[in-house]
Amino acid sequence: MFLHLGSDVVVNMADVIAILDLDVTSTSKITREFLAIAEDEGFVVNVSEDLPKSFVITEIDKKSRVFVSPISTATLLKRAKSNGGISEIDYVK
Repeated sequence: MFLHLGSDVVVNMADVIAILDLDVTSTSKITREFLAIAEDEGFVVNVSEDLPKSFVITEIDKKSRVFVSPISTATLLKRAKSNGGISEIDYVK
């Protein structure tokens, strides 16, 4: 099953590690540091130039990727569930 992250970007649900809300998680210093390091090391893929709302951490071919998406976590989770990609979700605020 695949998850559409915006624009023309889709990822395999089997590669998804986490779907995180950017506003909620970016209040943490650790998350800001993680995103800065990931960007410095070239792991970040901006899905579009629209205002980012979420980021999706994946491992594709044993390489980490962080996709920054303009789509909310709620919408991404609905898409994941409707595609049969996940059956149970741990939602953390």
